[in-house]
Amino acid sequence: MQIGMMGLGRMGANMVRRLMCGGHECVVYDINPKNVADLVAEGAVGAASMEDFVSKLSKPACAWLMLPAAITGTNVEKLSGLMSAGDVIIDGGNSYYQDGVDLAEMLASKGISFVDVGTSGGVWGFERGFCLMIGGPDAAVQRLDPIFATLAPGAGDAGASTPSDTEHLRTARQGYLHCGPSGAGHFVKMVHNGIEYGMMAAYAEGMNILKAANAGNRTHDVDAETSPLRSPQYYKFDIDMAAVSEVWRHGSVISSWLLDLTADALGRDPDLAGFSGRVSDSGEGRWTLQAAIDTGVPAPVLSSALFQRFSSRGEAEYADKLLSAMRLAFGGHHEKPKTGA
Repeated sequence: MQIGMMGLGRMGANMVRRLMCGGHECVVYDINPKNVADLVAEGAVGAASMEDFVSKLSKPACAWLMLPAAITGTNVEKLSGLMSAGDVIIDGGNSYYQDGVDLAEMLASKGISFVDVGTSGGVWGFERGFCLMIGGPDAAVQRLDPIFATLAPGAGDAGASTPSDTEHLRTARQGYLHCGPSGAGHFVKMVHNGIEYGMMAAYAEGMNILKAANAGNRTHDVDAETSPLRSPQYYKFDIDMAAVSEVWRHGSVISSWLLDLTADALGRDPDLAGFSGRVSDSGEGRWTLQAAIDTGVPAPVLSSALFQRFSSRGEAEYADKLLSAMRLAFGGHHEKPKTGA
């Protein structure tokens, strides 16, 4: 099957490679000509502009966008002006699901189908496959099934079928699922990423407690501004963080791909000296919490994980300074100088 791919970054390029390995023809376009040239050298059909991109797509055309959420809408509108009724535009980026609902309505007036595909797999997707959460009209999604089946991981070693195993879970067992109408795919991926925030935070916080297990072996300040360690004899463990993360990977109930990646990172750099600790967020966690607020669903773990990311970027600095100012005002407590990690 032929598919056009616009946006050849970390995920888009590897999606093209996986599709070509599966026998599909890929027409590719990116604002960076080198990204196009690299894939042309591997067998893709290159395009020099959006107009050239659309002209090389067979009718009815299918164009998949892997772009940052901030520019997806503009590019969908521009692309739709070059396409015709019966064509399909697929958005596989981390776009806001409400934008997907609105874009689908706009494109429907032109006879163009809009399919939103929440795509998970990161830079490992070429080898492992991509988990796909799909929203869109039934006919368009069914037409794209060969593409989804190639990109998805397949059943692999996911384990035995669940007790609720039924035919409607057939594609889910392969790693892709039609979640509902346009917008549903991005909604499911949005919540997926909110959960990811919480899982990452749980691993990080737990590992941090393990790292502090040798607090009883360290010298502590003794003054009015320092809470004493009550029982230092209980905190004299020098835990090998890399080894613990490795043993947890084997048979533990908290084993996961995230833990695999954590173990690899700690094995390479136990002190994480190559990182500053500034954790970004690309929007999905915020949108997940907004949906929780709109629908009245409590989500304390996910909200805590998101706010911790804000704090890691220094967004709590003003509040922290104000806390120090209040302590000085009511109790004469002077700030202690910051110490290294």
